[in-house]
Amino acid sequence: MRLKGKIVFIVLDGAGIGELPDAQTYGDAGTNTLAHTASAVGGIHLPALQSLGLGNISSLKGVPPAVHPRACYGKMSEVSKGKDSTTGHWEISGLIVQNDFPYYPAGFPPDVVEKFLSATGAKGMLGNKAASGTEIIQELGDEHLRTGYPIVYTSADSVFQIAAHEDVIPLESLYAMCRTVRDEVMVGKHAVGRVIARPFTGASGGYTRTTNRKDFALAAPGTTVLDILHRGGIPTVSIGKIDDLFSGRGLKEKIHTHSNAEGIEEIISSSRSVQYGFLMANLVDFDMLFGHRQDARGMATALEYFDSKLPEILSEIHHDDVLVITADHGNDPTDKSTDHSREYVPLLWYSENGKHGADLGIRKTFADAGKTVAEYFGVDGSDLAGTSFLRLVMN
Repeated sequence: MRLKGKIVFIVLDGAGIGELPDAQTYGDAGTNTLAHTASAVGGIHLPALQSLGLGNISSLKGVPPAVHPRACYGKMSEVSKGKDSTTGHWEISGLIVQNDFPYYPAGFPPDVVEKFLSATGAKGMLGNKAASGTEIIQELGDEHLRTGYPIVYTSADSVFQIAAHEDVIPLESLYAMCRTVRDEVMVGKHAVGRVIARPFTGASGGYTRTTNRKDFALAAPGTTVLDILHRGGIPTVSIGKIDDLFSGRGLKEKIHTHSNAEGIEEIISSSRSVQYGFLMANLVDFDMLFGHRQDARGMATALEYFDSKLPEILSEIHHDDVLVITADHGNDPTDKSTDHSREYVPLLWYSENGKHGADLGIRKTFADAGKTVAEYFGVDGSDLAGTSFLRLVMN
């Protein structure tokens, strides 16, 4: 099958929809990002998502099942190890990762610290522990300004994060430091999923992270649907941090955004201008601003804002075009952790000329999405994991 439209593929970062069977192994038993967010605020108003069938996937307060869902609906299981954005996006794109990334709950070992200082030329480092990004800049911001030393920290995820005041270490210098860490320090047995630049501004007692974050992900260790589409001459466009998560590979056009609002406007604009191709977008605020900060009200407000803009996105989905809405992991703002949660992710597949209201059930892997995209465009997806469900959703 080779269809002639476009696919607009939106990842709501962190918007999981219930614990996976192995969630307890990750300390995430009982998590459900969307359902717990809805309950925490007394019900959530998502009429556009409700009409597509979000409430048909799982019970969500304020989002009843649609009698006649406009989209096909289901949820997907993660097979890859971990619960990180990198592995989540890779699996969505058809690449399952069997080996988990390294983690550093006690901070980075002496050999990593020594290599970091030698490779970057930094005179010293602050932090070197697992911490909340918003809290560690308040704790160490004054010392950072006094010494000029970068603040290095990690989390429950496989990340090496460098926080720096933009007046102390300019953005390009911070990005260069992160590239060096990605290419020369966190390699081999220390190859973390992401090295992340975390710039901030402000003064003592009121430091604030800026929107100039940049992720330097490990290169995907195998073929993704982006690689296959790009080789097949199918236009590929990334919006948000997709470029970072795939190290720029398999992408014809890369659009960086700094917020959900900016990302949504780019989705609408690109959907209008691109008649044929694959647009993949990540909206990170759900995860970065609200899940990690245990802010259920903020999460609900962000979901309602996305929903309010969804009709504009849908107005650009014509004929054989497809809109896909899913997530990469959970980040329950009501649990005891500020970190990601191991959850199912929702799956909504809408096409004007496709089937409506088909129950796709529980897909065995996120990779089914990438496999289906490959079949839609008629490219050889034999190198991808997963099972295409295209015949279940297209007439």
